[in-house]
Parts: sequence; C-alpha cells; structure tokens
Amino acid sequence: MKTLINNPVRTINPVFYPVWTSKKTNNILKGGRSSTKSSVISTKLVAKKMKYPESNAIAFRQVANTLNKSVYSQITWALHEAGVADQFIFKKNPLEIIHKKWGTGFYFSGADDPEKLKSLKIPIGFVSDLWFEEMDSFSGEEAIDKIQDTFIRNDLPYGLNVTTWGSYNPPRNPYLWINDYIEKHRNDDDFLIHHSTYLDDKLGYNSEQILRKIEKYKENDFDYYRWMYLGEVIGMGTNVYNAELFQELDELPSGEYVVGLYYGIDSGHQVSATSCVCVGYTNKRNVVLLDMYYYSPAGKSIKKAPSELSKELNDFIKRTSMEWKAPIVFRVIDSAEGALRNQYYLDFKIRLEPVNKLKNVTMIDFVQDLLAQGRFYYLKKKSTEIFVDEHRKYMWDEKTLNSDDPKVLKVDDHSVDAFKYLVITAAKKWNLKV
Repeated sequence: MKTLINNPVRTINPVFYPVWTSKKTNNILKGGRSSTKSSVISTKLVAKKMKYPESNAIAFRQVANTLNKSVYSQITWALHEAGVADQFIFKKNPLEIIHKKWGTGFYFSGADDPEKLKSLKIPIGFVSDLWFEEMDSFSGEEAIDKIQDTFIRNDLPYGLNVTTWGSYNPPRNPYLWINDYIEKHRNDDDFLIHHSTYLDDKLGYNSEQILRKIEKYKENDFDYYRWMYLGEVIGMGTNVYNAELFQELDELPSGEYVVGLYYGIDSGHQVSATSCVCVGYTNKRNVVLLDMYYYSPAGKSIKKAPSELSKELNDFIKRTSMEWKAPIVFRVIDSAEGALRNQYYLDFKIRLEPVNKLKNVTMIDFVQDLLAQGRFYYLKKKSTEIFVDEHRKYMWDEKTLNSDDPKVLKVDDHSVDAFKYLVITAAKKWNLKV
C-alpha cells in the first residue's frame, strides 16, 4: 500500500519538471554547483519508494568513504522533506535506510571496493533505481555498465524498469570519458540529458550569502565561474593558475590579524629544492602567504643533510610563529618524504603530518577555488617572490592536454607542491570545495 507524502512538486524548480515526469530509463543531470540537481533526484527516489513499498534504491559513489556525507545525507533530507522520516530506521554500519514495516529502502555502496559491491544483497523486494552521484568520478562507462547489468537481469512488477540516475558537475577537461558518454547518448531514446545551473533556482534554495559568493567568483575569475557555476566545459588552458589572482600586500590591512598559522613542506634535499610555506588565516577569512623557507641544492657540491634541513625548518617555524603570535594549526609535509619527517621528530619530538594526497588535478582544483574566491594574498618580500614566480610558471604539459589524464611540467614546482599540500589539508576549515 503506497503512502501519501508532502507534495514534492512544490519543492522542485520548474527547470526540473521534465526530469520529474521522465519515463526514460537513464536520466543524467549535469550542471553547475548549487543547481539543486541532487536534491531533485533524492526527492524523486523518495516519492517513488513511497509509491512502491517493495522497491529499493541504491546510491553509488566512486569512493565509499564519501557516501555518508553525500548521498546518505541527501536521502535523509528528502525523507524529512516528504514528512515520512519517522517511518524509517537510519543505519550507519552498514549504511542503510530501511522502512520499519516494509523492510525495503535505500542502500549505499562505493565502486572502489568490487568485493563489497558483489556482496551487496537486497533481502526484500526489488531494485528499482540506481543513482550514480558525482558520475564523472567513476572510472568510465564500462564501470557504470557493469553495475547496471547486476541489477537489470530480472523483470520488475508493475511494469517498472530499473531506472538509472546520474548527477555530476561537468569537469573542465573536455577529454574526460563523461563528455564522450553524454554526446554518445544525447539522442538516445532511453536517455534524458539535462543541464541546470544556480540561475534556474526560482524557489530560493540558494541563500543571499551563496549568491554573493558566486558573484565574487564571477568578478575574480570568469572562466572559473563558467566552469564551476554554469557547468561549462572550459578546457584546461596552458598556465595552471591565473597569475592575476595572486594579490600582493605590503602589510596586513588595518583591523585584520592572523588567527592561525599553517605550514606546508615539500622536500627533495638531494636532488631538488626544499620549500616550507608559512600561511596565515585571518579574522577576515583571508589566506595570506606570510613567509617562505627555500633551499635549493642545485649547483652545490655538498648538499644539506636532513639533520641540517630539520634544524633550519624548525628555526623558520619558531621565528614566524613568534613573529605572528598565532597558534600553529598544522605542519604538513609530502607523504613520500620519510627522511626529513623522521629526522624532525628525532630532533624536536614534533610530528610533521604526512599529506593525504589526492590526484594532482584535484589538488590543483582546490587551490584554484581559493584563488577564484579572491581570498589569497601574499606579503611582498624577497622570500615570497620565488613562490609567486613558481606559480606563474606552473604549466600543463601540452602533450597531455588532449587526454583524460593531463600532466603538469615538473619544473621548479617545490613551493607549488608545498602550497597544494597545505590547501587540501586545510580545505574543510577554509570552506573550499571542488
């Protein structure tokens, strides 16, 4: 017996009406950030679940540890919006949302663990819907097909078909598989390809604060705005960073002060430079490069040992922390650098935190997000000139641009890497997203 829910059509923007009424077996929703596309899918899945008590939906992310804070939270929100959350049990281990009476509901799985995916069993009812959130992050169309094939082997009751839902923000790289996938299926009778942006929000889901933030992106870096909020595939360009977004300061503005110090370290003591960036986070939510330690062994017959670098790094950190009189939030270092990390702990009983590296393109995206917000500054001094120069010269390898895995030129990028490690580690604190 189906259950009545709050009228869902009142909660979705008109641009999504074709999605709501779609009879297609594949509905792919792409577009810019803050377009509410994920909210629409979760609302649709809840409405369908309550109409067909025996049905189940499965939501997928490429990486399992992202499920809780994304699709699980999104379905939870939609159930509350529908006024039926009290009818469900919300489980965290494993992640499941199950109807108290029917025994059916919502399941969640990562595609990064094939064995767990194979062992995913739905004990009651049938699978009616598959949702691939951040669809572009999956390894390719073959990965999607394999998951689909697992669940479409049997005919469903009530004349239903298994419906696939995909949602993602288009990547800037035009050569990623998802762009070919969209073009391949654009005129496919089994597919609805839908695009939306924050400009389609007529119901006021986006606050004045987020709209002001979007306008700042638009003013500071229009190409980044086109990609991030209009969902346009803008290409990679040649220079990785927009040099105009590195804003110079002679000193901190009046009334602005550092509330936390962050240190990022990249080391290659035998063959390349060692860099330590000292960044201050201010009471105005700005990020300021305050100083930088830089040592290059190039042209030196006797190169500094880890014991020497350890002492010099510690002296630099002590000097800058005393100068700025702010607490140290963290000291993060390249996870591949074991010698200096071990030496530093041996000398000072302080652990340098190894960075949790992401794909280089993703780490770059976090830095670009910070720059595009217009929140990054650097103090004008000799030590920071190297930082700015390396970032201005940081370039994509043109031979790899026409591929789904573009590379950067690995030349004089030591402060660049140190800054990337720092930014991705601080991303949550600084409200950075990609």
